[in-house]
Amino acid sequence: MAKIVETPLMKQYFDIKAKHPDAILLFRVGDFYEMYGEDAVTGAEILGIVQTKKANGPGQTVEMAGFPHHALDSYLPKLVRAGKRVAICDQLEDPKLTKKLVKRGITELVTPGVSINDNILNHKENNFLAAIHFGKDICGIAFLDISTGEFLTAEGTVDYVDKLLNNFSPKEVLVERGSRKRFEEAFGPRFFIFELDDWVFTPETANDRLLKHFETKNLKGFGVQHLKLGVVASGAILHYLDQTQHTHISHITSLSRIEEDRYVRLDKFTVRSLELVGTMNEEGTSLLDVLDKTVSPMGSRMLRRWILFPLKDVKPIHERQDVVEYFFRHPEVKELLEEKLEQIGDLERIISKVAVGRVSPREVVQLKVALRAIEPIKEACMASDEPSLCRIGEQLNACALIRDRIEKEINNDPPSLLNRGGVIATGVNAELDDLRAVAYSGKDYLLKVQQREIELTGISSLKIGFNNVFGYYIEVRNAYKDKVPAEWIRKQTLVNAERYITEELKEYEEKILGAEEKILSLEGRLFNELVLCLSEYIPPIQINANLIGRLDCLLSFAKVAESNRYIRPDVNDSQVIDIKAGRHPVIEKQLPIGEPYIANDVYLDDEKQQIIIITGPNMAGKSALLRQTALITLMSQIGCFVPAECAHIGIVDKIFTRVGASDNISVGESTFMVEMNEASDILNNMSSRSLVLFDELGRGTSTYDGISIAWAIVEYIHEHPNARAKTLFATHYHELNEMESSFKRIKNYNVSVKEVNNKVIFLRKLIPGGSEHSFGIHVAKMAGMPKSIVKRSNEILKQLETENRQEGIATEKRKGIKSKPVKGIASSADGYQLSFFQLDDPVLSQVRDEIKNLDVNNLTPLEALNKLSEIRRIITGK
Repeated sequence: MAKIVETPLMKQYFDIKAKHPDAILLFRVGDFYEMYGEDAVTGAEILGIVQTKKANGPGQTVEMAGFPHHALDSYLPKLVRAGKRVAICDQLEDPKLTKKLVKRGITELVTPGVSINDNILNHKENNFLAAIHFGKDICGIAFLDISTGEFLTAEGTVDYVDKLLNNFSPKEVLVERGSRKRFEEAFGPRFFIFELDDWVFTPETANDRLLKHFETKNLKGFGVQHLKLGVVASGAILHYLDQTQHTHISHITSLSRIEEDRYVRLDKFTVRSLELVGTMNEEGTSLLDVLDKTVSPMGSRMLRRWILFPLKDVKPIHERQDVVEYFFRHPEVKELLEEKLEQIGDLERIISKVAVGRVSPREVVQLKVALRAIEPIKEACMASDEPSLCRIGEQLNACALIRDRIEKEINNDPPSLLNRGGVIATGVNAELDDLRAVAYSGKDYLLKVQQREIELTGISSLKIGFNNVFGYYIEVRNAYKDKVPAEWIRKQTLVNAERYITEELKEYEEKILGAEEKILSLEGRLFNELVLCLSEYIPPIQINANLIGRLDCLLSFAKVAESNRYIRPDVNDSQVIDIKAGRHPVIEKQLPIGEPYIANDVYLDDEKQQIIIITGPNMAGKSALLRQTALITLMSQIGCFVPAECAHIGIVDKIFTRVGASDNISVGESTFMVEMNEASDILNNMSSRSLVLFDELGRGTSTYDGISIAWAIVEYIHEHPNARAKTLFATHYHELNEMESSFKRIKNYNVSVKEVNNKVIFLRKLIPGGSEHSFGIHVAKMAGMPKSIVKRSNEILKQLETENRQEGIATEKRKGIKSKPVKGIASSADGYQLSFFQLDDPVLSQVRDEIKNLDVNNLTPLEALNKLSEIRRIITGK
């Protein structure tokens, strides 16, 4: 921007803007927040408001946009959700009390990761700010939700940190200046990144800032002192709060370590493909949608965390199951708790607002309601014979003293804004009561004055009124002017009347107006004293919020189990997964009314049936079977009951999936490359307690490459000396069924279909043995493929199968290969080498090559038409 002569106001604006050049500055001018220059252009576009111009010195203008100050809560969220940092600049003094330019300054810097505004936050999700510090081989990471006070840290490999980033989904990530490229190479471009100076990321700076905040001599009490990179990331977060003017953070009472060894590893591919908390299409349903019957925001947020961090230890899983079972046995307790939980509201975020001094009178009353509801919850838990519930009851604290003080001091239905008045109850402060008597009983007083003056003067039509020009007045009709006392001062002449003021009315007016100001001031002081006292209760109320969230999650499990016919799984330390009549928890809820879900048994162990190869046509339900096995296992390990008749779940430590296409395809990687990257990650990280799901591996390459790679991967998992990972491998490569005879822990199953009158009926039942063929052409017929194409496809398929058999036998005889497949990839590839035609005609050879490379099972109707058109063009030359 060229240097121009600026008005004093604009000079003040540009001076403040220079301190926060990367933020949109909302500049308070009177009753409006205004934006200027580029901020105005950007802000007007995001907010959908009019952009105008403002004078700025002789002959100069600057772009301007603005909105009324009371609409801040409507417009601010739109800017933050658009990924903008917003600096709020307020007037720091009353414009009436100064003749100079009003003093202004930044009162808050709101960013996507740092907000306590209810309109920005989603009550079902945490709003995490993250910071990452790169080491040589590992990274430190920290997460803070300023709206709840949760502060967490960890460190580990790039893969582990990537998993945490995906599971915690921070709205903003802090990195050292110059590290943006390294971050995006490691974790992708989808996060909102903000760079901080390198000095913020030094161990000394971070350690000092943390010790200053927690007022401790070291960090040993938090169990994080050995996480050197994690501590640096944690310190960077607190520095960022300083920079964004968030200095009231007494609700951040501890720094906790994320204990990797406590939770099942779920990588981002698994979280996405199993649709745990989100879906791949907008109208889909996630596992969270099915399980979330929570009634409190704390419960909703905690349940999301539980699903993303299943437990690996049997004991806490059993404790959760015991509580769910107790609710089954005692429905009256379940109903009582549910009724009381509904009254609690967002206890966690309200108490955080107390810490930052942003709590409203209405929220303080909600806090009182919550504390009152906690008392019967505590009693019900203490009266139970379930040890876990008793422990929850012991820790709940009704905070009776502060609850009763709120009851006594705050009106039951106060306004949401303190400056509206009517917040403090009658009888709390004698001075306040007197002022209210003056200010709000004015009508009675004025009626008495009016009646007295009528009697004294004999003017029966005399009346007292008020206007903004000269305040209270006495109005006398012209017919009675001669009766007006001499001491009255005439102020206004109307057509039919005169208006007068008296000394008494002027004194009363000053008293009333002064009383209203004093009332607001006194109410503000009394309310702030209460909030200050309330801030001493932050730790016990935060514990209450956590315990209420836990109860809410377990109640949700009980409600879901009851309505969906779930059973308690036996979770143990064995190496066996044995599910009888298992159902997919999401799909079964989406079936038409009256249509039963076809349940299936799945058995996996590390001695007899480590790997199941599942064949069957497309649409038969192979993918659903894989996913339901993983979901039942995961649900068991979060303490939830499961959709099955019976389930024995040996604890798993990792769940891996290679299912469907990946987001990476959109950034230029081929389907096959993505498949191989994800498969190699599984093979390099699996253990003897891992559950591995492969769905149609190898589709991204030619048939023989796909078979060879799939065979090699299955063989590697089977032959691994230390990691007998339990594996479900769904495939349309029927050649893999040959592996059962060579590898003792591989078993073939297929999802059965029935052929009636040349039509396919999908039975969706898993039965032992491999399937004979894939019914790809039947699926094409069901999809509406023209009859001529279906007929011709059948003719070609029969011809290929016949010639394949003849050629296969000839090849085996020629090479001396026995009919039984030889163990290993090389021999199997030789055994299945196909030669479709023995033709000298180059045109027919070309047709042979076109048909030979077709993947019939995965051909869409449109692709089939295009391929036939190509073949026709080869034959006819047109």
